[in-house]
Amino acid sequence: MVLSLVKRSHLQLAAFALGTVGWIMCTISMGLVGWRVWHVDNTTVISSGIAWVGIWKVCFISYLHVSPGYEEQFCHKFKAFESFVPHEIYAAQGLLLIAMILGLVALTATIFALRNIYMGIANKTITHFFLVGGFFFIFSGLCVLIPVSWNFYSVARNESIAFPPSYHMPSSPVSQEVGAAIPIGIIAVILLLLSGTFSLSYVFPAISNTIMQS
Repeated sequence: MVLSLVKRSHLQLAAFALGTVGWIMCTISMGLVGWRVWHVDNTTVISSGIAWVGIWKVCFISYLHVSPGYEEQFCHKFKAFESFVPHEIYAAQGLLLIAMILGLVALTATIFALRNIYMGIANKTITHFFLVGGFFFIFSGLCVLIPVSWNFYSVARNESIAFPPSYHMPSSPVSQEVGAAIPIGIIAVILLLLSGTFSLSYVFPAISNTIMQS
């Protein structure tokens, strides 16, 4: 019976592996400041001419107020409910936090299901755990997809942000490009959706009534 359970769970084992990597990449994407890369023409403060706009803060390299030949990265964190912050940035903050929690629940449910399989505990709670894990993986992936797509759209349209003077940032860049956080988020979406699909595909094998549950 254990062999039958194991043979039917190869995709679900892959789902756990993919879901773990996807969850980690979601976390990395959320923490990176490089969601949007702004190219600016005024290098008085932004010495490199490049600024990174994340979902939590804005950073740039500046030689101002430091010794010649040295550089310092200045970062300014977004405060709660600042009116100039675009909706897609606040949406990304909330949805990625939700995605992390949903992904953690999905991983926990998948671990319990795989534990039952490899310990030979043959009951239909295995299917229930995989269903929970699958749905939560998919919901987690969708929560990542929305902010990643929305911010990608904003970059493609070269949308501006009306930063206040304290941020030392222009309201509009000369140009902007996608930062590392967005492609990492896209990969996380693909992995989480695949993981959810694999988890939902599990079918509990037919067993004889004479088999005792552990």
